[in-house]
Amino acid sequence: MMNRLSQITLLKGVRFLAARDNDLARIASTYGPPPLWEREKGFHTLLHIILEQQVSLASAQAAYDRLEQAVNPLTPDGFLSLTDEELKEIGFSRQKTKYGRELSIATIEGSLDISGLENLTDEEAKVQLMRVKGIGSWTANIYLLMALGRPDIWPDGDLALEIAVQRIKGWTRRPTAEELRKMSAEWQPWRAVAARLLWHFYLSEGKKGASRPALRRSHFPGSREN
Repeated sequence: MMNRLSQITLLKGVRFLAARDNDLARIASTYGPPPLWEREKGFHTLLHIILEQQVSLASAQAAYDRLEQAVNPLTPDGFLSLTDEELKEIGFSRQKTKYGRELSIATIEGSLDISGLENLTDEEAKVQLMRVKGIGSWTANIYLLMALGRPDIWPDGDLALEIAVQRIKGWTRRPTAEELRKMSAEWQPWRAVAARLLWHFYLSEGKKGASRPALRRSHFPGSREN
């Protein structure tokens, strides 16, 4: 099993980042350490992350809650038992219905061994995940970051992170995914902790006033990619 973030190692990462980056230090001193934001490992979490692609978390959560009411326990076979019309009523787009079915089939047939991912390196696990249609870089990285607790994952294309960096740095525009990727190299080997600090800032700033509509909990984390 690869190294997994814990409350202890999270704080270690925060201290490391605060010593290296003044803006991350300011986040930690103002708002304290970020939550661990753990998710359960498994098929259901991957499906939930697919639902979160390109929509707010609130919308994805509502659809996921309806899915759990329709199929309990939520398994690949259970998902495949639902018709396209039933999934549409739950909140699945045609594309996400296809992605959910691809994930279910891959899990059943064994071409994706979800339980075995925790024994792979970050890159190996990401490659395995991205073999499934509908799982792109962002989805794979969010799963590694939150479900597998990998400490050095950076979720390219996450809108909330782009907004957070723009605000904490005082920039007039949002950084591109490529600019953020280069910046995140300075935060190795704790890029997943840096992401949590920036999400923490994003959410904490959003609570200060409704006059800043870009900072809403429903957008955390938000991606333009899959």
